[in-house]
Amino acid sequence: MTPRDLLRALVSTPSVSGGEGDAADVLVQYFTDAGREASVDAAGNVRAPGDDGVLLTSHLDTVPGEIAVREADGELWGRGSVDATGPLAAMAAAAVETGASFAGVVEEETTSAGARHLVETRDPPEAVVNGEPTGWDALAVGYRGLVRATYAVETERAHSSRPAPNAVQRAVAWAERVQAAFGDESAGDSAASVFESVTVKPTTFDGGPTPDGHGVAATVDVEFRLPPGTTAGDVQATVADCTEHGSVAWERAVPPLAADARSPVAGALRAGVHAAGGEPTHLRKTGTCDANLYAAAWDCPVAVYGPGDASLDHAPDERIALDAFDRGVDALTTAASQLCNTS
Repeated sequence: MTPRDLLRALVSTPSVSGGEGDAADVLVQYFTDAGREASVDAAGNVRAPGDDGVLLTSHLDTVPGEIAVREADGELWGRGSVDATGPLAAMAAAAVETGASFAGVVEEETTSAGARHLVETRDPPEAVVNGEPTGWDALAVGYRGLVRATYAVETERAHSSRPAPNAVQRAVAWAERVQAAFGDESAGDSAASVFESVTVKPTTFDGGPTPDGHGVAATVDVEFRLPPGTTAGDVQATVADCTEHGSVAWERAVPPLAADARSPVAGALRAGVHAAGGEPTHLRKTGTCDANLYAAAWDCPVAVYGPGDASLDHAPDERIALDAFDRGVDALTTAASQLCNTS
């Protein structure tokens, strides 16, 4: 199976978070056919042990939203083609070519359960390249962190003509206070200014009468993105000051990533891009990825790389240019060859 064949097979296999099993089977078969040991661990991750001079890893899961898989004008359309099945297939192909260690992890789009299980159950590698769409000629050395929260409030039910705020009003007011406290509206539009800011994004809202009819309840789910230098504790303290009624429940945080652009893994990726005919650039991305967890858990250099246009992440027209995918495979193969101990 060629790298493009693997890409097509994976994009054609639905793998929404929590349902990655079929895609895992495709990857295991790919490594087995290439004479490599591969298996699925207790979390659902695909592991192909190899040369731990570098661990090539990306995530198996995609966000929901079906996109008809097709090729047109040199591009492969389909959910996950960019985020992050394209980088995943490139990582697997480079691992087979070079003997590097590989891991395909689950639930990056939701809980990062796969990455958390990986860092808890394997020894640190000497370097990590985490697969996310950076474009075939760029690498990322910075990502913001993430912490999620759920605000819940309940009030007694009363006639809607009365002036006292009900739970729905309290929830709306809480979300507005929190956003104002972090100055979301004053943040600049440039990628640099956003990267250095805490941003607040309500993702779901639910409210209405309680099942017994005696009260009104409301909940708001919110994501906070954390720039380097800001901790989840900093955010929680600010939110506590904004919370006069109700309660806030917090999920486990993902810390920010500020990687060293002069590290051996970054240098190897630059060499790979050069060898594939490009001029490498460095990115600091405003989202969050599993590389944040690897850098926090393991004392080794980490960088993020992968073919694909990140502006198409999660989009209804998600697609990847096949020539860019090919160059990404070439760049990764060069980089991994440079980092592997047996090279």
